[in-house]
Amino acid sequence: MKKNFLSRISDIAKIGNRATFSDVEQKITKYEYGSDAFMQILASRYSCHSFTKYPVSDSKLNMILEAGRLAPSASNLQPTRIWAVRSEEALARLRTVHPCYGAPLVLIVGCRNEEAWVRECDGINSAKTDAAIVLTHLMLTATDAGLANMWIWDFNPSKIREVLPETREHGIYALLAVGYPADGAGSPTELHDVRKPVGEIVTYL
Repeated sequence: MKKNFLSRISDIAKIGNRATFSDVEQKITKYEYGSDAFMQILASRYSCHSFTKYPVSDSKLNMILEAGRLAPSASNLQPTRIWAVRSEEALARLRTVHPCYGAPLVLIVGCRNEEAWVRECDGINSAKTDAAIVLTHLMLTATDAGLANMWIWDFNPSKIREVLPETREHGIYALLAVGYPADGAGSPTELHDVRKPVGEIVTYL
């Protein structure tokens, strides 16, 4: 019996799905364990130098902030704080001390040394390391959500605290500009794929 039109469309869709799954299977064999989806996130993330004004949705922001909350810290003391700067008024104040590449969302990551774990043998404080881990979680989750971002370190922390007094009780570790990339300067630069080979950075003992 001849198949009706809808049945034939269904068969074509199934064939397409199998072909797509086959392509995915071929891609993930690059790594021995699991899939290469996470590695693709690492490879695709780049420093965006220009953003559109299109806002970041609440759902994406909430997912990014949850990723920051889940970041590990030494002795689980969690000395870091995050300020999500996205109102026009707060962004305008922040941009008086740093342009933040025009991003519609800037995540400020701060930490307090007195709340962090200290290594007894040499007195090294874990606060900045903990903050770096939080910021890495934020950065990679933003990338996974389809958002460009820029890890900003070239700023004056005291000026940040002046224009955003809510941050005054913390050391300001870094800013993360987040949003959708603008044409041109929002694209990866020629340095994006430049990395030292594993042989130069790894020593097997």
